[in-house]
Amino acid sequence: MKPLQISPETAQKLAKQLNVPLEHLMHMPQHILMQKLAELAKSASSSEQKESDGTKQES
Repeated sequence: MKPLQISPETAQKLAKQLNVPLEHLMHMPQHILMQKLAELAKSASSSEQKESDGTKQES
C-alpha cells in the first residue's frame, strides 16, 4: 500500500485533528481516513449547532 498523496502541511493538520500519529495517518487506508473525516465533520457541525442554539434569543 502506498502512502496517501497529500501535502505535508495537510498531513500534519489531519494528524493533529484526528489525534493519530503522523506515521499512522500516512499509511492509513483511504476508506478509513474518509470515515474518520466524516466523523470529525459530524462532531464539528453538531458542536457548532449547539453553540448557535445557545446564542439564539427567542422574540
